[in-house]
Amino acid sequence: MDFGVGFLTNSVMLPILDFLYRIVPNYGVGIVLLTLIVKGLLWPLTAGSIRSMRKMQVVQPEMQRRTKEIQEKYKNEPERMQQEMAGLYKEYGNPLAGCLPLVVQMPILFALFATLRGSPFADTVHMATVQVKPTSELTRVETEGKSWEYTIYLTDGMQERQKITFSPNFARVPVGKAVQFKVDQVNGQPFTALSPRFEIVGGAEKGKFLANGTLEALAPGDVNVHVVVPGIAAEKGFLFVEKLGRSGISGKDGIYWDSLLMIVLFGVSLYFSQNMTAKHNPSMTEQQKQINKITPFIFSGMFVFFPLPAGVLLYILLSNLFQIVQTYLLYREPLPENIQRILDQAKRKEETDKPLPFENKQRRNKKKA
Repeated sequence: MDFGVGFLTNSVMLPILDFLYRIVPNYGVGIVLLTLIVKGLLWPLTAGSIRSMRKMQVVQPEMQRRTKEIQEKYKNEPERMQQEMAGLYKEYGNPLAGCLPLVVQMPILFALFATLRGSPFADTVHMATVQVKPTSELTRVETEGKSWEYTIYLTDGMQERQKITFSPNFARVPVGKAVQFKVDQVNGQPFTALSPRFEIVGGAEKGKFLANGTLEALAPGDVNVHVVVPGIAAEKGFLFVEKLGRSGISGKDGIYWDSLLMIVLFGVSLYFSQNMTAKHNPSMTEQQKQINKITPFIFSGMFVFFPLPAGVLLYILLSNLFQIVQTYLLYREPLPENIQRILDQAKRKEETDKPLPFENKQRRNKKKA
């Protein structure tokens, strides 16, 4: 179940790309414009989530205190407790309110992500597994299933495209027999427009590809197969990005400095974004601050160990920069009067608790007592 991601990809994202390419025939510009359009359309939802998060950062300590009081005071009166909690949420807002906009926009973001990972920006890859069995256990070839439909662009004009399927997803093959991997159009005709490639990425000693996608089983064990349809823009560049479809940070040609640079810039932007929100969060603990410091390294490292096409990295970087600008603008908005009052009280308390330069620790503890 794709929760509408396939529909959004094929019926919304790709037609927008068609339109953009007709205006500016450049795939990199297409990624930039598509990202900005989608983020712009999602602005109201994202803004609602940021505003809610900002308010919760301020009122969280007060809400926790009030919630505890209500639970203790009305622990034997469930209905009254529910009424008091509803009043509390009405006054300060529901902590879960900020999650709803995120949930609503997730299918759209997944669709955009899926669009940039496939044709025309990157190769379309189908992964399949072949279990090679001894002839004493298996005497005939058994295959299972085919992939969902993929939309493949055939020309630079982005006008001509076809929907294809891959098969099989899984196969059991006796030693000495062969299984045929196929790439077909949705009408059942073979797809040969972009010369699909057939590769063994695991268990090469247990099987080998012959002509036309036929895999011959050589020895018992598992064979992991990739069937690849080239993306027509995978080799295209944009600004400092050499190839939009190239994955990872290194390969046969050495280190891919363009992808490495985007990963580093993403980490820096994430660090800046977290610091910006932390500065406005009076209830953040030291432990949370420490976690914020290492989070950018963790997320950046994920892109090193789980390679993504350069076009997707470009989208992620642009999306994060857009988010920083949006957060900055929204954090400049005035808070509701009751929320601002809590923030002012927290600042006054922080100033009061702040030790003077000449105060030693023992004297300060006596003062607080």
